[in-house]
Amino acid sequence: MAKQSCLVTNDWICGEYLRTRSQELIDATLQHIGITLVSVAIGLAVSLPLALLARRWRFLAGPILGVTTVLYTVPSLAMFSLLLPFFGLSISLVVTGLVLYSLTVLVRNILAGLQAVPDEARDAAKGMGYGPLRLLWEVELPLALPALLAGVRITTVSTVALTTVGAIVDYGGLGTLILDGLDTTFKAQVLTASVLCVLLAIVADVLLLGLQRLLTPWTRVHRIRTSRAARKAAVAKVAEPA
Repeated sequence: MAKQSCLVTNDWICGEYLRTRSQELIDATLQHIGITLVSVAIGLAVSLPLALLARRWRFLAGPILGVTTVLYTVPSLAMFSLLLPFFGLSISLVVTGLVLYSLTVLVRNILAGLQAVPDEARDAAKGMGYGPLRLLWEVELPLALPALLAGVRITTVSTVALTTVGAIVDYGGLGTLILDGLDTTFKAQVLTASVLCVLLAIVADVLLLGLQRLLTPWTRVHRIRTSRAARKAAVAKVAEPA
């Protein structure tokens, strides 16, 4: 008797599903990546001015951080429902919701990075004739990059996960396949789309970590020097006579 197809037996792991639905998986993955990239990019573009305002006028820091935190606490389904009258059942609805969720992490990290810039660096740049914009782009932002990129990493990984919720309006990338698979009890589709979603998050995090290390080489040097100093101190302490 011929062995039944794994699609017929509805197995969790099914190579035939990968072969016959490869284009569907590729399209869903590309949509997932596209929504994530656009959402994080817009979130970063919105967060930077907000962080600068909070840094420039301290009295605005509380309201800005408070509002972005409140937005993050709104459940995703409720968020999309609140945005529905403005954007309808469109990809803009999903992207706007994801942008709003990204603000709390990005604004806080950018603000923390800017506040951590040493006053000596600012004073030296001003003494060399740097104006406010040049000071920001050539001194403050480069020194704030570690915190900024850490926020981008967290935001990107969380956005990969939250994008799946867009399946409720048919713009959820791999989330749409997961939801359809759950509705039809299609095990292979649910498992494959879920695994791809996890892999996307891992790959995004690894790539951004590599970018962070590439753009901030001085942080590695600082860690190496700190580690060496700590080892020397430990050795010296051990060598001290009792």
